[in-house]
Amino acid sequence: MTGEPRAVVVLGAGKGTRMKSALPKVLHKIAGRTMISHALDAASVLKPERTVVVVGPGMDNVAAEVAPFDTAIQHGQSGTADALKAAVPSLKGFDQGTVIVLFGDSPFITAETLANMVAAREAGASAVVLGFEPADPTGYGRLVLDDADNLTAIVEHKECTQDQLRIGLCNSGFMALDAATALPLLNAITNDNAKGEYYLTDIVSLCVEAGHKCSVIKASEDELLGVNSRADLARAEKIWQDKRRLEAMDNGVTLTSPESVFFAYDTQLGTDVIIEPHVVFGPNVTVGNNVTIKAFSHLEGAQVGDGADIGPYARLREGSVIGKGARVGNFVETKKCTLGDGAKANHLSYLGDAEIGARANIGAGTITCNYDGFLKSKTWVGEAAFIGSNTSLVAPVSIGDGAITGAGSVITRDVSPDAIAVERGEQKMRPGAATEYRAAKKALRDAQS
Repeated sequence: MTGEPRAVVVLGAGKGTRMKSALPKVLHKIAGRTMISHALDAASVLKPERTVVVVGPGMDNVAAEVAPFDTAIQHGQSGTADALKAAVPSLKGFDQGTVIVLFGDSPFITAETLANMVAAREAGASAVVLGFEPADPTGYGRLVLDDADNLTAIVEHKECTQDQLRIGLCNSGFMALDAATALPLLNAITNDNAKGEYYLTDIVSLCVEAGHKCSVIKASEDELLGVNSRADLARAEKIWQDKRRLEAMDNGVTLTSPESVFFAYDTQLGTDVIIEPHVVFGPNVTVGNNVTIKAFSHLEGAQVGDGADIGPYARLREGSVIGKGARVGNFVETKKCTLGDGAKANHLSYLGDAEIGARANIGAGTITCNYDGFLKSKTWVGEAAFIGSNTSLVAPVSIGDGAITGAGSVITRDVSPDAIAVERGEQKMRPGAATEYRAAKKALRDAQS
């Protein structure tokens, strides 16, 4: 590619009626990220001078999602050319270079393909269309080429001749347009068709009539997948996850049941990581080297250090930092919690808003009581401290290095280093009382029968 300027227009005004959702279609997520954000991320590699997202009236949530990029409102929603025309005021002064037209419901477009489109446009084409060869071309517009492989027309499926229906090369809708020669032709597009809409595909014939060259770049069917329904969304998720699982295994990660592990768009994994079945990663998770994540664990917004052992049935929530060689066992939940190197929380615990020192041991059933109904408060547990089973640590509270709390204690005050803190009611015993109790209950039952 040359140094010509580039602008990106993402069409995202579609209502997505087939999704049957109050949420705009482009805000539905794949791998924990909205579809429109996937498309914008790919386009960012082009370093465009301007990026404009076309939205429908009232789509403030889409505008918020794509901020700080500009948005333009397509009021009439009368076709793809109408959508691009809505973005033209935001492109004022962009008279030279390439305008790339993307779709907010096509999340898999790659930066490499976009770069190829821009290169073809800068090589002299007025319009470059992204084509693909689907297994079943039914319903797709056909790309008609001349003997020199220049694009001469895009013909909608219902308007194709028998010869044109045999063409396997189909239109994806993605385009790269010359701002100087193609963009001014938008005003010449009419709505003289069955639906009364303004189709951007007509710009190809207008460019050809004006004596300008048009080209085609090919990509795979999966890359150009458009999501129009919940079934499409599920298919897209599967495509993304299958690809990511293979990448993980190629990079030194063991997946004992690949089809049951789900990654987020930004999951980062070290080498020699073992991931057992039914593990789910939410966004913003980083896993170090030599980590084992056991079955049925869920991680989101967490950092896991080298050599740590997680699960089974563990839940690491936002702000969890698990140190090197630390252990988070079954039915343990952490949130805004730092677990120091070598620390252990092996069973049935909740650790929220806490800082746990290195080599500390958190006994089964321990909880940090971090919320009083109004404020969140923090708990500190020192290095090598031992927290007995079923201890409630009522924050704010600090347990010193090497300290011990007795099982079943409710700790409300700070514990000094190397001290033992026990808080329990006095145990009382009445010899023979159990026999008396059973006799009294039996007499009451007999009287009632």
